[in-house]
Amino acid sequence: MAAGSHQPIEKVLIMKLFTEHPESVGESYLEHMGVAASFGGQLFLASMACFVHAVLPFLFTKTGSGIITKLHTRMVTGRSRVPASAADDVTTAQS
Repeated sequence: MAAGSHQPIEKVLIMKLFTEHPESVGESYLEHMGVAASFGGQLFLASMACFVHAVLPFLFTKTGSGIITKLHTRMVTGRSRVPASAADDVTTAQS
């Protein structure tokens, strides 16, 4: 067998690494990247507010917890989950 004969299978497996989780939450890879980056930015702001609050407890008294609450609402109540079998069907259909 030629070394390149496994390339399609390897490509499918690599693609699955990047698409399986995003598809499980009903997003494309790029959509998921945007959502995850947005969450990361909000968490960064929350962490900065918490560090400032640690030194100056009269500042940002509810900022960190407020951001976390909003993110939880977005992630848990605002997203749909695609059953694993449906995500597998989408991956199979793409190959």
